[in-house]
Amino acid sequence: MNKALRILGVLVLLAILATLALRYVPVRLTPPNEALAADWKAEPGRGEYVMRAGDCMACHTADGGSPMAGGRGIASPMGTIWSSNITPDKDTGIGNWTLDQFRAAMVDGVSASGAHLYPAMPYENYRFMSESDIRALYGYLMTEVKPVKNEVQATQLSFPFNLRFGIRAWNWLALSGDSAFKAASSDALQSRGQYLVEGAGHCAACHSPRTAFMAQDGTRVGDANFLTGGVLDGWDVPALRGANAPIQKWSTAELAAYLATGRNAHAIANGEMALAIEHSLQYLSDHDLSAMATFLKGLDGQAVQDVPTQVAMPGPRATPAADADQAGQATAKLLTAASPDMPLGARLYLDNCAACHFVTGKGAAEIFPELQGNTMALGKDPGPLVSVILNGTAVPSTDRRPMRLVMQGYADRLNDEEVAALASFVRSAWGNQASAVTPQQVAKARSAKHGE
Repeated sequence: MNKALRILGVLVLLAILATLALRYVPVRLTPPNEALAADWKAEPGRGEYVMRAGDCMACHTADGGSPMAGGRGIASPMGTIWSSNITPDKDTGIGNWTLDQFRAAMVDGVSASGAHLYPAMPYENYRFMSESDIRALYGYLMTEVKPVKNEVQATQLSFPFNLRFGIRAWNWLALSGDSAFKAASSDALQSRGQYLVEGAGHCAACHSPRTAFMAQDGTRVGDANFLTGGVLDGWDVPALRGANAPIQKWSTAELAAYLATGRNAHAIANGEMALAIEHSLQYLSDHDLSAMATFLKGLDGQAVQDVPTQVAMPGPRATPAADADQAGQATAKLLTAASPDMPLGARLYLDNCAACHFVTGKGAAEIFPELQGNTMALGKDPGPLVSVILNGTAVPSTDRRPMRLVMQGYADRLNDEEVAALASFVRSAWGNQASAVTPQQVAKARSAKHGE
């Protein structure tokens, strides 16, 4: 008994010492990964370009709020995290931050006050950015963004996630390796794409799975699970590599067009990806969009072809409707016959969906996505598909494709049983092979929307 008590006492003491160390021992900050002169200045426009590449606007601007003034709620498994004000306001923003303090936030997840940032801020990825890009971004935020006085709502997570010093221990697990960018290819275009995907673009934040500790399971090319698919807000995020990755069926030009506009001949962006395109990717140069597409297409060692010099070329385009392929012929024949005794799901599709997505399920290029082989339609979790049927979706206007596309929702037109039948039909038509949807799953999705 005495021995057990002594062991327990030692463990308690070690726990106390560890807690004190996490709270009070100074964090060892990462030094710059690039040697620059003290008076180095970024060329005009570079800072804003880095801001766009890093998608700062999407997270740090609340709906209806001032740009970069924070206050947007970001959902996490631990609760809602409220984004900070990163305008140069000296009272509520980052106006008093030094370059070293800004770098610490970008690379180590430590604020000017010494508090650890919640990893909703993707410093796991930003740490691979060059010192010149970090300094360019700092200069832009400090001198070109309008200061806005906005006291952001404090993030209040439940115990133990409210103990920010514990994030330091999380960082020891999550931030593996040094912060220097390591090109995996001698090809300059692929290396530029890798730099953008790994760093500022922080693609792994959504497209890599998470470990048991909620760290990104793969942040760089050499990591086994890098970009092999993730989960965001309970929804599956598609893989960007591997035989089953949807983009493997796209050309390099089609992938670059999707990044630039949120649409191509196969898919339409929605949710967080639509936001990334609206606030970030559409502003990248044709060269950088082609670089990202080239890197992603060649990620598993494939030969990359069809690299565009101009992405999503403007002007009228004649795109004939695609015919049904062999896998989709039976469904197309069923819908074309429009027999009065056709199954409920097929009838609902004909009444509500066929005018846009056609009886072939092929849709219209860059306007209505194809449903045959559609990633969302075939997802293990039917929630995203059901949510779109209920609530609709929209694709933002971009400079290269100004038309804003909107799909209406059918929550007020179809009941739970009908939505379940329609979704089940889409998941099994044209050769699709996915499980049926139940009215209970539809009811859950409907109530989740009402609870927002």
